[in-house]
This record gives sequence, C-alpha cells and structure tokens, in this order.
Amino acid sequence: MSDHLSAERADLLEALSKHRELFLGTVEGLTDEQARLTPTASELSLGGLVKHVTATEAEWVSFVTDGPSDGPEIDWANVDWSNPPAEVLAYQDQFRLTGDETLAGVVAEHRRVAATTEELVRTVDLDATQPLPAAPWFEPGAAWTARRTFVHLVAEISQHAGHADIIRETIDGQKSMG
Repeated sequence: MSDHLSAERADLLEALSKHRELFLGTVEGLTDEQARLTPTASELSLGGLVKHVTATEAEWVSFVTDGPSDGPEIDWANVDWSNPPAEVLAYQDQFRLTGDETLAGVVAEHRRVAATTEELVRTVDLDATQPLPAAPWFEPGAAWTARRTFVHLVAEISQHAGHADIIRETIDGQKSMG
C-alpha cells in the first residue's frame, strides 16, 4: 500500500481518534481515587471503563488478526455469587482499578492498544473476514470483515464515552460537551 491512505481508512482513523479523545477527556485531571469512584447507580468507575474499553479493543484487534478467541465460557445464570470462580472475578476486575493500578497506567495501556489498532487500520485488508465467536448476541454462523469490526470499535468507544461522561459529571460537574 502506498503512503497515501484511502479515504475510507482515513475516515476510520478519524472516527476512532475523535471518539477516543472524547472518551479519554473524561479522565483528564482526575486522581486515582476519583478514577475508582462509583458515584452512579451502576458499579462503573472511570478507571474501570478505561480498562474495559482497552481490553475490548485488544480483543477485537486480535479477532481481526487471529479470528475468534476461545475465552472462558461463563454460565452467568448459575454463578455462585458467594464464591464466584476465578473467570468471573477476572471479568469483574476488568471494570475497576485494582491493587496498585493507576489511572496513568491504564491510560498508557489504552494508548498502546489504540496505536496497534491504528496501524492495523492502515495496513489490514478491510475485506478480510473472520467468523464471529459463538455467543447469544451474535447470529449463528455470522462473520465480520475487518472494516465492520473497526466500525464496531467506534460504536463501543462512543457508547462508553457516554457512560464516562455521566460518571465524570457526577464526580465534579465536568462535561465533555455543553
């Protein structure tokens, strides 16, 4: 491919960049303690959202390059919540800063994954197709192109930017717009 990006690739990169900017803007100037707060009816925190979006993006990048993963299947309806299995605890930890994790650290990891995604958008065959993993929310036998996967990432980041904006406004009144 030449140094010149196609308009489609440039559009994908611009959309990803714009929505990442809105998303990461919600954590600017926060302390680690503020990033751990769960001030709304949900258990979401801003630090946890950064971790979740990062992990989700990394999974979709891996999907584009390697196909569906064989992640642990969790039967959520039958989890013993008094003693959840390690897979459930690991999934829950994806939504919060744990131990000595810092907001700066999870933002740095987010930026690292974003750079990997951006390089993939520049170079991958956008028509390359992978079968979607078996999951109740995907049609059986469905497949996505790399292009469709990147569009999905824009939607994921945008949705979580909205969640993050509500949480940030609840913490200190800051809003990304308006």
